[in-house]
Amino acid sequence: MLSGPSGVGKGTVVAEVRRRHPGVWVSVSVTTRRRRPGEVDGVHYHFLTDDEFDRLVADDGLLEWAEYAGNRYGTPAAPVRERLAAGAPALLEIELQGARQVRARAPEAQLVFLAPPSWAELVTRLAGRGSEPPAVQERRLRIAQAELDAAGEFDVVVVNDDVARAADELVSLLAAPSSERSVGASE
Repeated sequence: MLSGPSGVGKGTVVAEVRRRHPGVWVSVSVTTRRRRPGEVDGVHYHFLTDDEFDRLVADDGLLEWAEYAGNRYGTPAAPVRERLAAGAPALLEIELQGARQVRARAPEAQLVFLAPPSWAELVTRLAGRGSEPPAVQERRLRIAQAELDAAGEFDVVVVNDDVARAADELVSLLAAPSSERSVGASE
């Protein structure tokens, strides 16, 4: 599992993993949030209505799910289970709440925390998005501080000071010997 605070660059690092290591399988999460410019349904996320998300929860179709900044995110369980059953690693991008759910359900999963090089850099990255009003940015910063405080709950911390290096480090963790290696992240 790959997790980390909003704005740390989880999506950027996962995109770099896909670019540099196309053989790595990355789970596509579901979300109720609106699409950002350039996002493609089924590639970046599966964008769902609240009712569709509720049905997945009711049917136990999510490995984990969480509400974050007023939107819900989750990992469809079936594709991950199929991948792991085939003996192949899975990369999940999930939020802190989701990482805790996965830890409870699959203690053998490797949880990786993506950290910013500094708090100031994280603030700059969040402000640089320009996709959210200041009140939402402030809420994300409060949540980000709490998430940074939880980094000790993770097996490995990777600092995102260089996207290519962080992507390669993540892939090397996926390649490490394990009977069921799952590295995940979320936004």
